[in-house]
Amino acid sequence: MTYLSRKTKGSESLRSFIDMQSKKRLRAAFIIFFISMLLVVGKLFHVQIIKHEWLKERAKENWDREIPFGAMRGDIMDRNGDLLVGNKLAPTLYFMPSQNPDISSSIPDIAKILDLPPEVLEEKMKKKEYMVKLAPEAKNIAKQQADEITKLQVQGLYVGVDFVRHYPYDDLLARLIGFTGYDSKGLAGIEYAYDEILSGVGDKIRLFTDAKGIPLPHVEDGFEHGKEGSSLELTIDLKMQQIVERELIQAMEKYEATQALAIIMNPKTGELLSLASVPGYDPKNYQSTDSTIYNRNLPVWMTYEPGSTFKIVTLAASLEEKVIDLENESFYDPGYTMVANARLRCWKREGHKDQTFLEVVENSCNPGFITMGQRLGSEKLDRYIRSFGFGETTDSGIAGEAKGILFSKEKFGPVEQATTSFGQGISVTPIQQVQAVAAAINGGNLFKPYIVKEIKDSEGKTLKKFEPELKRKVISEETSAQVRHALESVVANGSGRNAFADGLRIGGKTGTAQKVVDGRYKDGDYIVSFIGFAPADDPELLVYVAVDSPKNSVQFGGVIAAPIVGRIIEEVAPIAKIERRKDQLEKEYRWGDAVTFRAPDLLGMSEKELLAQQYTFKMEWHGKGKKVIRQLPAPNTLMTVEDTIHLYTE
Repeated sequence: MTYLSRKTKGSESLRSFIDMQSKKRLRAAFIIFFISMLLVVGKLFHVQIIKHEWLKERAKENWDREIPFGAMRGDIMDRNGDLLVGNKLAPTLYFMPSQNPDISSSIPDIAKILDLPPEVLEEKMKKKEYMVKLAPEAKNIAKQQADEITKLQVQGLYVGVDFVRHYPYDDLLARLIGFTGYDSKGLAGIEYAYDEILSGVGDKIRLFTDAKGIPLPHVEDGFEHGKEGSSLELTIDLKMQQIVERELIQAMEKYEATQALAIIMNPKTGELLSLASVPGYDPKNYQSTDSTIYNRNLPVWMTYEPGSTFKIVTLAASLEEKVIDLENESFYDPGYTMVANARLRCWKREGHKDQTFLEVVENSCNPGFITMGQRLGSEKLDRYIRSFGFGETTDSGIAGEAKGILFSKEKFGPVEQATTSFGQGISVTPIQQVQAVAAAINGGNLFKPYIVKEIKDSEGKTLKKFEPELKRKVISEETSAQVRHALESVVANGSGRNAFADGLRIGGKTGTAQKVVDGRYKDGDYIVSFIGFAPADDPELLVYVAVDSPKNSVQFGGVIAAPIVGRIIEEVAPIAKIERRKDQLEKEYRWGDAVTFRAPDLLGMSEKELLAQQYTFKMEWHGKGKKVIRQLPAPNTLMTVEDTIHLYTE
């Protein structure tokens, strides 16, 4: 009995223990289940709520296809808002092979419209890709071609909107503006330097398909708007640029020159009103042009010995330091001067003999400028040269700008000092010379040259406006006034007489530099130049022209370049609102000067009326109108019997 009782109690204890273990297991299972449910709910919440949009977009990426539209690149305009470079519609074809596995029958018709061999298209259109861009064969096709292809109703073939650059003035400004490549990215010039600003983002059409590229039913296609690029308004004046390029092209033909360049700057601000290099090229077909042409914007890239135009810097430094007296001090030029046992000659072999320092400037006398450099001393001369901006880039923002070469202080000996004084032995760029001369004539203020006036968004709102930037003061106003007076005298009485224009008060300086090839001066090969400004008492325009390797003429800047600058100033003066005046230095007549006369008033006349007058001078018509509304030179302007009167009709 006692034994059975103990046995029963033992069984009860065992059952009780088992029950307790079972409850623990059930509780643990319930907790695990509960936690698992929480994790599942949390995951669902995370996937369906928190990451819903992200997962939705990832899913769309697996079943949507994009047909991109070309981005609208920003326009490039001149200072007055005239379009220089814009955009033109040029569609591109896209093909989805999965939507049309049997494309062979349509290829001949497509190839005929595109004027392509069928096998070229077939190779592209049978690629195992979800979407094929038919480029370059069917990129930037004509709108008429796109319309004809659309009419074929080829399954899976889509026409995407694309754009190419439009040049309303063909190759005008080509070497400054540059061009864009296959992907509409800037590759040269302004297009390259300001590519980030000009580039836009194209629109997109989104087509929703399954994994095989078959369009999904009941799912509407989408459209994403892009963004047009910002536009540039340059400081360039279109009318001035046209005049300058015409003059350079004529000079190239007349003198059979290798190349030529020109710059027009406002000396009071640093704004570049014209920047020209010839020969030019067609930016639409740049691939067919020698890269040495489109990669070299001559006014900022080309470096060479400046010759006598550099004497303006020596003159300004000498006047500022008061080491010469222009009109009250005499100088004797025997035709050469000896420096450290080196005989340095004047361009005039027999010398200019007795002359004032004003006549030294008028005659561009090398020994006279060597004396100025010696009186300044090597340290001061070097300091002024660098202060005027030589030896470093101008920071104009134009791609490809060089900085030239100056003598180091260690190598700036007596002979180097002497040759530098008259512009030989150093290497500078045209834009450096223009920057320096602008400072010499504008009151002594060295302004940074700049080419971009404003940046505007696609709606015309100004994003950034560029203002004149003064670098430093290099000479005083009093010294600058003396420089202006001396350079006006050069044009009236000296080596720059061929740049003289009646009533415009032109000042300037000639330059003739022998070219250096492989470290040696090349006989008979020169770069001739002239830098001129007007009006001489208060300059509004500064014009620099250089002609490389001219032939068929005496190779002097005063003979070849000076007349070009004179004509350019005459034509652009009305655009710059510069009026003719009577208070100028009279041009001194010399034996051999051309016979001159006053231009008649031809305004309002027709071609028939002009022929009846039987004028003996040359006339050139511009425009298709019947009557003359403008003439250059203007009526009553002094001109030679060999000059041409340009007549502009309505």
